[in-house]
Amino acid sequence: MSWKPEVDEIARRQALALEQGGPDAVNRQHAKGRLTIRERIEALLDPSSFEEVGSIAGEAELSNDGELQGFTPANFLLGYGKIGGRRCIVGGEDFTLRGGSPSEAGLRKSVYAEELACQYRVPLIRLHEGAGGSVGGTGKKSAPPPVFAPHRFRSVAQAMASVPVATAALGAVAGMPAARLVAAHFSVMSRKTAQVLIAGPAIVRRALGERKTKEELGDAGVHTHNGVVDNGANDELDAFRQIRSFLGYLPAHVWELAPIASAGDPADRREEALISIVPRDRRKPYDMRQLLNLVVDRETLFEIGAGYGRSQITGLARLNGQTVGIWANDCRQLAGAMTADGAQKARRFIEVCETFHLPIVCFVDEPGFMIGSKAEQEATIRHGTNTVMTAAMTSVPWASVVVRKSFGVAQAAHYGPDAYVLLWPSAEMGALPVEGGVAVAFHREIAAAADPDAKRRELEEQLAARQSPFPRTEAFSVHDIIDPRETRIMLCRWIDRVQPLLANLLGPSGFSVRP
Repeated sequence: MSWKPEVDEIARRQALALEQGGPDAVNRQHAKGRLTIRERIEALLDPSSFEEVGSIAGEAELSNDGELQGFTPANFLLGYGKIGGRRCIVGGEDFTLRGGSPSEAGLRKSVYAEELACQYRVPLIRLHEGAGGSVGGTGKKSAPPPVFAPHRFRSVAQAMASVPVATAALGAVAGMPAARLVAAHFSVMSRKTAQVLIAGPAIVRRALGERKTKEELGDAGVHTHNGVVDNGANDELDAFRQIRSFLGYLPAHVWELAPIASAGDPADRREEALISIVPRDRRKPYDMRQLLNLVVDRETLFEIGAGYGRSQITGLARLNGQTVGIWANDCRQLAGAMTADGAQKARRFIEVCETFHLPIVCFVDEPGFMIGSKAEQEATIRHGTNTVMTAAMTSVPWASVVVRKSFGVAQAAHYGPDAYVLLWPSAEMGALPVEGGVAVAFHREIAAAADPDAKRRELEEQLAARQSPFPRTEAFSVHDIIDPRETRIMLCRWIDRVQPLLANLLGPSGFSVRP
C-alpha cells in the first residue's frame, strides 16, 4: 500500500494555497491597482528563483471522518530567492486574507523571516501590506507566548546588525508591519497605493476625535518628507527596481565586502565642467548632484532620502567599481546647513556605511548647524552632535573633498578619523562663515558707519579673501589642494589604496553611547 492518498492531499493543499483569499479577493486587490503578494515576489526576484517555505502552513477544514473540506493558507508568504543571481530571503503579508492581519501561522512565518536571513547570512526583503494585531486575535484559541519567550524584535535587530534589510510599503501598512517596515536599511513606498500608519482612521477618530483619511494620515507625501521611509516609488514595479538597485551595492552580510562591479568608466576621466561648476560669487548656488555625477562612476549614483533632510544628500555610488557611501551638502537648500532632520538622516546613513564596511566620500559645503527659533525647538544641537560623534567613532575609510564651505561644529561630522582631505580652490574653512563672523565681531563698527550695508559688505569681502585654502595646504592641515577636474582621479587612487584595509573591518560593528 502506497502513500499516494497523503501525497494527493499535499498537492490539493498546495493548490488551495495558491488561490490565496480566493478569486473575489484577488480581483479586489487588482481593482485597486495592487498586485498580490505572489505577484510581487515574482516581479521582484530573478525569474523562477522563488522557493517557498511553509507552502501549506495554514488552517485546514476537515469533515468528521477526517476528509479535507477546505484550506486557508497562512497570510504571510515566505521563501528563498535570488536577486541578480545572489541569494536572499523574501516575505510579505497576503492582503487577500484577513487584510494582512496575521493569522497564527502567518505570524509565525513573518517572525521566522529574520531568523532565516540571519541563519543563512543573506539579505532580507519584506514587502508590506497589512494591519497589525486584531482585537479578535489570530483567529485561533491559543495561549499567549510564555514569559520566557524571546523578545519578538530581537531577531529584527539582529538581522539589521548582520545582513542588508530592504522593505517596501505597497498598500496600507499599520501596527507591527509598520514597525518592521522602518526596521530596515532601505525603505520605499508606492506613491499611488501605499499608506503607513501607527493606527488607522477608525482608531484615530475614536481615540483623538481626528477625522482623517488613510492618505492624510500617512501617504508618501507625508512619510518621504519626515523620514519614516527613505524613498518614494512611482508604482510597485519602481519600488522593486529600487530595492534591486540598493542591494546591488551591498555585501550579502557583514562578514564579506561589497561586490566590486566592472566600472566601464576610466579612473583617469577628467570633467572640464568641474573647474567652473562652483561660481566665484560665494552667494550663488550650484548643482551638487551634477557635481557628484561628474565624479563617481557614470550612472551609479543611487540617492537615498531625497525628500527629507534636504540640505544633506546621501546615497550610494561606485568609484572605479568599488561601492562607496556618498554624503554631500545641497547649497540650494538652506545653504546646505545641517538641520535636525538632516543630521538624523546623515547619522543613520553613516551607520549603514559602517555596518557594511563601505568607504565614505564626503563633498563638503557645510555652513554649520541651522540657526533660529525653529532649529532650537527641533533640538538641532543634540541631533547634530550625535552625528558628529557618530562620524568620530567610525572605522571605515573616509575621503572628504571640501568644495566650498566648512564651518562650525557641524563641519566635524564630515571628516571621519584619519580622513583623506582634499580642497578645491573654492574652499572656505573656519569657525564661522564670514557673514556671521562679521555680524558678531564688527557690529559696533558697522552700526557707526555712514552706510552700514556698504561697511558690512566691505568687511565681508576683506575677511573672505583671508579664507583662502592655500594657507591650510602650506601648513599641511589637509592632504592637498587640487584642480577640481582631478577629483575623480584622486578619489579613484584613494579607493585603490584603501582596499587592503577593508578586510580588517569584517564582522559586526558597534557604537558606544551618544547624546
